[in-house]
Amino acid sequence: GGAGGAGWGPKGFPKLKNDTFLRAARGEETEYTPVWCMRQAGRYLPEFRETRASQDFFATCQSPKLCCELTLQALGMEVVMVSGKGPVFTEPLKEVEDLLKLRQKVDVTAELGYVFQAITLTRHTLEGKVPLIGFSGAPWTLMSYMIEGGGSTTMAKAKSWLYRHPEASHRLLRLLADVIIDYLVGQVAAGAQALQVFESHAGHLGPELFQDFALPYIRDIAQAVKSKLKEEALPLVPMIIFAKDAHYALRDLAHAGYEVVGLDWTIRPQEARAQTGKDVTLQGNLDPCALYAPKEKIGELVKKMLDSFGTQRYIANLGHGLYPDMNPEHVGAFVEAVHAHSRHINKHS
Repeated sequence: GGAGGAGWGPKGFPKLKNDTFLRAARGEETEYTPVWCMRQAGRYLPEFRETRASQDFFATCQSPKLCCELTLQALGMEVVMVSGKGPVFTEPLKEVEDLLKLRQKVDVTAELGYVFQAITLTRHTLEGKVPLIGFSGAPWTLMSYMIEGGGSTTMAKAKSWLYRHPEASHRLLRLLADVIIDYLVGQVAAGAQALQVFESHAGHLGPELFQDFALPYIRDIAQAVKSKLKEEALPLVPMIIFAKDAHYALRDLAHAGYEVVGLDWTIRPQEARAQTGKDVTLQGNLDPCALYAPKEKIGELVKKMLDSFGTQRYIANLGHGLYPDMNPEHVGAFVEAVHAHSRHINKHS
């Protein structure tokens, strides 16, 4: 029956008709390789502020930057959308004392309840055609936005905290991890069927800073989310970690408690497999700019990618998000090539 007024709660969701992505994430066999893309919607949202609560959720949560903002608003940081630049924090953290201005105890449902409602609504609207993925930025990536006040090419301000104020940095990262854990569990309660944590700014850290200030929290998030899901009798959904440009940490990420490790385009698939082993699914890693190529060329690149990764324990994806000026037909060609070529390989192997 149709969804009545009362039918939009996080219960009674339509039956999932296509679980290929979830099966691949859990390491089960699939008849073709599933594929999805992250769209960076930040540029398209001048109206984000005025209609925050009613904002089309697809637009909001397909953009990593916007997911970060949502999480940081919960800590009481004001964010404004600047056209062409994306999110900007009006008062970035400058001194260690500024940590005191942040809410120390965040009621995620009170602050981000509208996100959870949007997830529930989206899950019903999808009618079970595909699974719904929930997202959050990881602590270091969120911390760097908070200190830089937005994007940065060097992350020098944020990194100087790690070197000059390690204890305060850990206090902030802990606070962020706690909010992220509640945020992710809340998303599953609202209907998310998988979760992706992205450490977009991992590349600015070398192996040592990553080991000290990123990895412990990434691990902790996976562990805490899973134990809370169990406690609350919620589905144990697969979790994806995507740490961009962190090829130096792939071995550690493979053992961090996530079912899937996402890869950017700077790493060779065979090397990634060798480092991550047999027990995780890999996701990635076509250069997003390959979508500017003619369709035939996209097909060739996809074929090469699938030949390198293999079709099992694999989710095809770009090595980053889609860029705003990309031709949707080329995105379609990418998806079709993945499906067609992986079916072909599976038939003939």
